[in-house]
Amino acid sequence: MAFIADALSRIKPSATIAITQLARDLKAKGQDVISLSVGEPDFDTPQNIKDAAIAAIQRGETKYPPVSGIPALREAIAAKFKRENGLDYKPSQTIVGTGGKQVLFNAFMATLNPGDEVIIPAPYWVSYPEMVLLCGGTPVLVTAGMESNFKLQPEALEKAITPKTKWMIFNSPSNPTGAAYTRAELKALTDVLLRHPHVWVLTDDMYEHLVFGDFEFTTPAQVEPKLYDRTLTMNGVSKAYAMTGWRIGYAAGPEILIKAMDMVQGQQTSGASTISQWAAVEALNGPQDFIPMSKKAFETRRDLIVSMLNQAKGLSCPKPEGAFYAYPSCAALIGRKAPSGKVIATDEDFVMELLAAEGVATVHGSSFGLGPNFRVSYATSNEKLEEAGRRIQRFCASLT
Repeated sequence: MAFIADALSRIKPSATIAITQLARDLKAKGQDVISLSVGEPDFDTPQNIKDAAIAAIQRGETKYPPVSGIPALREAIAAKFKRENGLDYKPSQTIVGTGGKQVLFNAFMATLNPGDEVIIPAPYWVSYPEMVLLCGGTPVLVTAGMESNFKLQPEALEKAITPKTKWMIFNSPSNPTGAAYTRAELKALTDVLLRHPHVWVLTDDMYEHLVFGDFEFTTPAQVEPKLYDRTLTMNGVSKAYAMTGWRIGYAAGPEILIKAMDMVQGQQTSGASTISQWAAVEALNGPQDFIPMSKKAFETRRDLIVSMLNQAKGLSCPKPEGAFYAYPSCAALIGRKAPSGKVIATDEDFVMELLAAEGVATVHGSSFGLGPNFRVSYATSNEKLEEAGRRIQRFCASLT
């Protein structure tokens, strides 16, 4: 249709949103569906955070905020980076957006010119390449497969860098795989980046607090301080504090970049919700006891679902270090016939037949840039996970 911008022809709809909506529609029709497709904690936002939002409303904190965020939140963000990551940022080096997605989009909009390349390890969060395309850049996808536990290798990063490379996106723990990089693994990548001073680093740390066992989270500018001046470190309150609907993401980086992002946001949405920002101040500055509680619950869920997936005929699932996703391979089941009679030719076929036969919604791995796998979100109750695991096992056993 000539009326629609050409840029939209270059991108695809979000597969995670599409599958989640399909599951909602089936539920609305009365079907028994267990959705493992959405990346959203099932916990309620902690009470102290909700109370802070209510107090902000009662104080009359309901006016337009500054584009880059209210001063109290920018100060809290700077304090968080110092306290938890050993990174020194002034409040003027921070920015608040309507979710982490807007922060990332604004960074690309503010920096990408036609022909600029952005290195994206695959599997990747579905929005990364689409954002790059919408902003006029060129995604360069670099495979990080199961043989490397879904982690980008230094040699592959080195090979992908060209004179046109502007950004490398780094996401640990990862959506969709849950893979997280140790300090040593991260240092091997930052050593490569040091040899290419024209490449900037955009690190998505949204799942920072969801790492399991004795795993220690680190972020690139922390591991290699020489990258500080060309790193945008993005985070948010959605996953750590169960605040997905509050829509607050934030980042810190060089002031020249933050000012450019502020300019984009000023002509786009302006500041994020004032009430949500005051809630985020309490999240960052207030009691942190919710984090270890939710982390322990997610670790128990991870162990449960990974065990059940690995007991399913034809599936193979590495144990993720963090986030709340597993990324099993269904390669051994490609070519089998489903109960409907359909031959499973792709991981998308697997996911759609699983939903039709057993009412379990997952997301096909090809939408994240690497298949034949599928993403399972275990951000739901143990009871639902057990039932979903039984259904997946039953479906796999039914394939002929």
